[in-house]
Amino acid sequence: MAPQKDYYRVLGVAEAATADEIKKSYRRLAKKHHPDANPGNKAAGEKFKEISEAYSVLSDPEKRKQYDRLRKFGAFAGGTPRPGGTRPGPGAGGQTYEEFDFGGLGGLGDLFSSIFGEKKEEQEKSDAVETVVTIPLRVAALGGKVPVVVQVTESCPTCRGSGAAPGATLTTCEECRGTGQVSFGYGGFAVKRPCPNCRGKGKIASQRCGTCQGVGEVRAEKKLMIDVPAGTDTGTTVRLKGQGAKGPGGRSGDLLVSFQVEEDRFFTRDGLDVICHVPVNIVQATLGTKIKVRTLDGKHVVLRLPPGTQPGRRFRIKGQGVEKNGTRGDQMVEVTVDVPAHLTPEQEEKLKAFADVAGLKH
Repeated sequence: MAPQKDYYRVLGVAEAATADEIKKSYRRLAKKHHPDANPGNKAAGEKFKEISEAYSVLSDPEKRKQYDRLRKFGAFAGGTPRPGGTRPGPGAGGQTYEEFDFGGLGGLGDLFSSIFGEKKEEQEKSDAVETVVTIPLRVAALGGKVPVVVQVTESCPTCRGSGAAPGATLTTCEECRGTGQVSFGYGGFAVKRPCPNCRGKGKIASQRCGTCQGVGEVRAEKKLMIDVPAGTDTGTTVRLKGQGAKGPGGRSGDLLVSFQVEEDRFFTRDGLDVICHVPVNIVQATLGTKIKVRTLDGKHVVLRLPPGTQPGRRFRIKGQGVEKNGTRGDQMVEVTVDVPAHLTPEQEEKLKAFADVAGLKH
């Protein structure tokens, strides 16, 4: 049995299309054929169902992989009907659907079930909300909490998600007969999706809610305090379950937070170690001295420089670096020597006298 629909053709994309290309094509087609944009146009409604069906499979990497494997076999070609395999289908026009046994195709029945099973469809998740948060190096190194504000969808406070204006009457949706779901035929199989006419609510309002325009949801800012794992690098992403946008079934998707680590004026990072540069004058470097060095914790450590300290010499402060997986690196203090740019005549004479005594060329 050849497939009646090719999901790639439905969305107008190539088999090798990227996830972004699939999403872009879906949004363009969904906007064009959405029932709200085509009131009374049943053909547009059917097209919208078909587009939604294709996108729900091709937008999911695992489902897409399984669909491609099924498609490679000619979309169920070679299946044999089970006893009593023909049953009335829930689709329009009294269409019938065949139940096939795919045992002879190496477990394709399991693949089919995982793609089109009703339980999978009922648990379909919304797209995750993604955001980028800039954090200081200190927080990235040691961990902590930072605030984040994201735009999410929430139930409309006016209609409480019904999509109906105050005082409006609700009638059963004729498209789905109040179930909130409609079925689509795929090559002889029934697949359920949220009803596009009532948006999965099962009811149609006599007057739409003015706040959400009948959608039942509004965009809102969500403020969160999120944990930054110790040892975070630029590009590290954390997933917050259920903190994203709500899908058609009311399930909240996830929030993906990607971190961008700010450059620090004092510290630079080298793996689990941090490096800082501390200036001293030529006398301190020559005779030796004590200096105070700030650490990532915000404290100060007294460091003793021996006489004759050379520019670029590094000193190690144990356990004051980046913390990750229970291990903390060190802080490397690199000494820089400030040389006076200008000397008074008296200072210059004394320096020359010192050079003569020390046998230094000048």
